[in-house]
Amino acid sequence: MSRPTPSRRPLSGEGPVILHAATDPRWLPLALERFDEVLVDHAHCEKKAAANALSMLQAYPDLPGLPSQMARLAREESAHLARVLDLMAARGLTLTKDAGDPYAQGLQKLIRTPATERRMDRLLVAAVIEARSCERLSLLAEGLTDPALARFYGELAQSEDGHQSLFYRLAVTAAGGEEAGVKERLEWMLEREAQVVTDVGLRAAIH
Repeated sequence: MSRPTPSRRPLSGEGPVILHAATDPRWLPLALERFDEVLVDHAHCEKKAAANALSMLQAYPDLPGLPSQMARLAREESAHLARVLDLMAARGLTLTKDAGDPYAQGLQKLIRTPATERRMDRLLVAAVIEARSCERLSLLAEGLTDPALARFYGELAQSEDGHQSLFYRLAVTAAGGEEAGVKERLEWMLEREAQVVTDVGLRAAIH
């Protein structure tokens, strides 16, 4: 697969994970038109982000720095979830059953099975998801006309940018500090992430 032409601006903020393909320009108008659906999906995303942080803590308690960082991350994502749920309640929305995220599912297929490789891949997949979330939330912040909502999504985009950097640093730690190998693996994942985004297509969802 040929690599998509990168955007002229970093798609994921200032962190190390620079996406290879920008979101389809048609996504933002769709997301704004069906914002209630996006809100419900966003709540599920925050819920799964908190759960993933706790899962990482459970799986890799011996990785230096990970337990405390994941505990803080789980608390932060849970706080985001509470805020999104408040927004939903104000709009008369209820949380539906989670139908699953084909984007995240596609990235999970990239994770290798052997324990050492699996640990690094899980951290890198998390970094890539946070980078894509950062891009999408930034687009919402730019497109929403409600100042409070735009400010909220701008704050969340900054948080996601920090999260992608955190997961990348932990992946480097998991690789024994050998950053070159981590970068090579990340680039391999980003090429495939661009194809996953294309395959998933347009959805009224964060991913």
